[in-house]
Amino acid sequence: MEIPYIFTPRKDTGMVNSKIAIWLFLASEVMLFGGFFSSYVYLRLGADYPWPERALPVLPGLINTFVLIFSSVTVVFAWAGLKLRKWRMFQVSMGITIACAAVFMVLKAIEYNVKWHHQAVRLKDYTILEGHLDYDKKANTGEVTKDGKPVFAEADQIHVATESLTFNTLRFHKPWVEELLRQAGSNGAKVELAEELSIQGEKIPAGTPLSVDLLTKIQKNHIQSRTNNSDVRTEALRAEWIATYAKPENADKKGWELAPGVNIDVAKIKDQLMLETPSVTFAVKPTTNFWFYHRDVKEGATQSRLRDDTVLNGKLLDSPVAFHNLDAIDFRHVVMKAEEKGIDPVVAIENTWLIKNSKEAREAWEWNKAQTAKLEQQLLEKHGKDENGVAKRVPTATERYRIGWKDFIAKADGVDRGKEEIHVSEEFMGPNYKLREPKHTFPHLKVPRDLVFLSGKFTPAWNTYYAIYFTMTFLHGLHVVGGAVVLGYYLFCGKKMYQSNPEWLANRVEVGGLFWHFVDLVWIFLFPILYLM
Repeated sequence: MEIPYIFTPRKDTGMVNSKIAIWLFLASEVMLFGGFFSSYVYLRLGADYPWPERALPVLPGLINTFVLIFSSVTVVFAWAGLKLRKWRMFQVSMGITIACAAVFMVLKAIEYNVKWHHQAVRLKDYTILEGHLDYDKKANTGEVTKDGKPVFAEADQIHVATESLTFNTLRFHKPWVEELLRQAGSNGAKVELAEELSIQGEKIPAGTPLSVDLLTKIQKNHIQSRTNNSDVRTEALRAEWIATYAKPENADKKGWELAPGVNIDVAKIKDQLMLETPSVTFAVKPTTNFWFYHRDVKEGATQSRLRDDTVLNGKLLDSPVAFHNLDAIDFRHVVMKAEEKGIDPVVAIENTWLIKNSKEAREAWEWNKAQTAKLEQQLLEKHGKDENGVAKRVPTATERYRIGWKDFIAKADGVDRGKEEIHVSEEFMGPNYKLREPKHTFPHLKVPRDLVFLSGKFTPAWNTYYAIYFTMTFLHGLHVVGGAVVLGYYLFCGKKMYQSNPEWLANRVEVGGLFWHFVDLVWIFLFPILYLM
């Protein structure tokens, strides 16, 4: 049976089936993205921290805007080519459209890559530090090995002088066990069972070397013991309930009335219970430095814990966050908290750990204050004052209290803010450290671990701005890829449809073009609110 209105319009609506379907689909898409845009506005207005402003590189976003607008034009030319029965025109125009989609996604991938490799640290005094951690540059922890050699920590590692390891027998992570064994071996240390264990009658003596097989064996025994003990307790409890209900005085009582008096007599079942081993401890001889990346361990002064609940018992060594290149300092959150307490923002900033302990940061702050004063004077001369004698325009909080990487370049070049020379590649990839290194443009800094409140990349976990940024742009990117796949199918597999009935393919391309225009429209909203506001 032939499906009607595939390429012949309905008389009542003047549209083919596919066009009606795409309009219904786009209506649902409007509601989807409308919800995201509304969420963004709500989160921004209700944020309890300084909302990132112009935190994304504008140039690649601007290029992507023109790329999508141009592709919306070429997709119309592709449709017109089919209407004019010019197959070659259709091929060229559609090919350009798909190429534009590829350019868009490449620029977006570059932008994502830069964010996922950009480090951010929030100190306990609310100072935000941004930059890159160079894992080839290692910091001296102040400790020494048994051979008297200094212990070096990488940029974001937690080092623990470990005396013993306690493993959760259910959750231990095999690769981490192997890593601990590797580190112990490289330091000439032994990791041995601290106390004798009994597993189903088999004695495992103290001093048995740690291995994945041994932990797996203990794990299996623990699971079997828990299963057996659960079954034994269940049967004993069931017997207790039966005996309780059998008593004449309990015949008319409800279960909730009897429950307080129903208890298992442990003495009766203790011979049936098996020994459970939820954790097992191994001694490290001699005390050895173990390290893990900050993301994998919760550090403590005398006890640190990995994400699989493995406990490293021992002294936390000096494990600073070492910025090889600090390219931004943000005091806006410091100012927000100071204003809540009625403290002068400048006083609060100059009392932060960073200003007191880093000469380079202090010099950058003094330079920034001078630049802000110049900007205030320029705005006053240009816009004047209102009837109350108040300046009509003043520097924003970002201009006053945030020192960005371009500001560091301007300071190093000896020019005013906004007059620095930026290479085109830096507009896409961020600052070129090798290019700027001779002038020591970006400070090097080591932040004591106990001053760090939060450390991470510019990922969805950093704050709600980046969470919704990645969510919205990733979803939009999926639409770009999906639309390009459909249009590509028409380009590479549509010849047979065109030869059968050119109008059929023209209708399909028109429907695809409507979706593509919608994708373009969404980006036109995304670009200003994420990149410019």
